[in-house]
Amino acid sequence: MAKAHTTWKVLPHGPIEKLSPALWRVQGELPPVQRVMAIGKRADGTLVVHNGIALGDAEMAEIDAWGKVSMIVVPNGYHRLDAKVFKDRYPDARVIAPAGARAKVAQVVPVDGTYAEAGADSAVELVHLDGTKEREGAMIVRAPGDTSVVLNDAVFNMPHGKGVTGFVLRRLTASSGGPTVSRISRWLVVADKPAFRAHLERLAELPDLKRVIVSHYETITDDPAGTLKRVAAAL
Repeated sequence: MAKAHTTWKVLPHGPIEKLSPALWRVQGELPPVQRVMAIGKRADGTLVVHNGIALGDAEMAEIDAWGKVSMIVVPNGYHRLDAKVFKDRYPDARVIAPAGARAKVAQVVPVDGTYAEAGADSAVELVHLDGTKEREGAMIVRAPGDTSVVLNDAVFNMPHGKGVTGFVLRRLTASSGGPTVSRISRWLVVADKPAFRAHLERLAELPDLKRVIVSHYETITDDPAGTLKRVAAAL
């Protein structure tokens, strides 16, 4: 696990993707994988940063123009790289983490509350994932006719790679080759397979589900409901 940054360090990343009136996404490089930040806009116009990635001045100014950052979500105990620097940049924002990951996240940044304590909102909802001992959760972002589910390590969606790293991700960790619950997630995230499977199936039934964003690599946009159900069935 990489040591959390203590200064604002911009690593290579793609452009801001504006997926809906309530959801933006950025994909960044963190070899040997890609990492993903999602930003949801609450009903009051404030922003929820999920798995924050430090961006350049122009991109951060665009985010600030879109809304005030009111919440910084650290989605598990291992995705802490830019958690502290986001809190330093937005000292009034609440830091939220899954209950089962709170102690690990608090090693690098004070945690103000858990997913259950984030507060109700009609546009951006945080829920713990059943069957994970509350070590991970989901962010559900709703806009008119458009619903998104933002996951973290619970589901991966990576293409197969090449070389030694590709072999490890494909054969040893079972992380690549399309939507899947990786072997690492089965060890470190999923504690109760039936409960976890049932929760994925419920997420698949959300009205107007248009996409599933994962924290490593590609967004699931091709039949997201059916994909979640297939991933669940494969557990």
